[in-house]
Amino acid sequence: MRSLPLQILGKILRILLYCSTAGYFSACLYLYFNQERFIFFPTVLARDFVYPFTHPYSEVFLPVDGAVLALVHFTQPNPKGVVLYLHGNAENLASAEAVAERFIRRGYAVVMPDYRGYGKSTGSLTNEAMLHQDAQAVYAYVQQHYREDQIIIYGQSLGTGLAVRLAATTAPRMLILESPYLSMQDLVSQKQPYIPLFLLKYPLRSDEWLGTVRCPLYLFHGTDDGLIPYHSSERLQHYSTVPTQLISIAGGGHSNLVNFALYQASLDRMLR
Repeated sequence: MRSLPLQILGKILRILLYCSTAGYFSACLYLYFNQERFIFFPTVLARDFVYPFTHPYSEVFLPVDGAVLALVHFTQPNPKGVVLYLHGNAENLASAEAVAERFIRRGYAVVMPDYRGYGKSTGSLTNEAMLHQDAQAVYAYVQQHYREDQIIIYGQSLGTGLAVRLAATTAPRMLILESPYLSMQDLVSQKQPYIPLFLLKYPLRSDEWLGTVRCPLYLFHGTDDGLIPYHSSERLQHYSTVPTQLISIAGGGHSNLVNFALYQASLDRMLR
């Protein structure tokens, strides 16, 4: 069989290179304009959906720029304080009581918002600034009902980046992070290193903000977390300039830390 002439072979290689480059560029464009569907996994609830909660609570609809945020506020007669809980990317307020229970039984009120497009919250997310502005609006709501030195900010998974930024611009009693990441940029570089980081509209730079947090910091992380690696918390704590403790849950995964005795004992100590 005769070999292809060098000119034809070179042309084929150029075509293949062009197709590969064009395909990669198209994939990057698709990712940029559609990345919300890879980060956020909202479940919508009807406005008349009735939460199946047994603890006393009030339902709040908080107007923000371009949307209305749905909140639930679990109340206590004489609370020790209040936990502002910022949930992960696949949760909504339908399961709020299961999460809030750990704080309620320790004597705390709890305020939990749904992000835009989640649950009964209206609107949709198109940039990171929206997340932080909405978190600030929820914090302002909490301040209408509690002193700032009574407020504990608690972030879980996706919510940890919002919690760090919020604590960096306010003065809460403490900051608790469960399964946190160093930044979304860092997480993407580990999981999908072929994605150019400048495409990310949600870099969520906890590593940049943590140095300005002025309240005590606690981190929970499972050693077997398959979504956000345990070493993310190990590295993140080095950016802190305040008293910081990392509680390592041996064998813990990403969303089951509440089932471990060490988690419960540590939360007892923090919220005593």
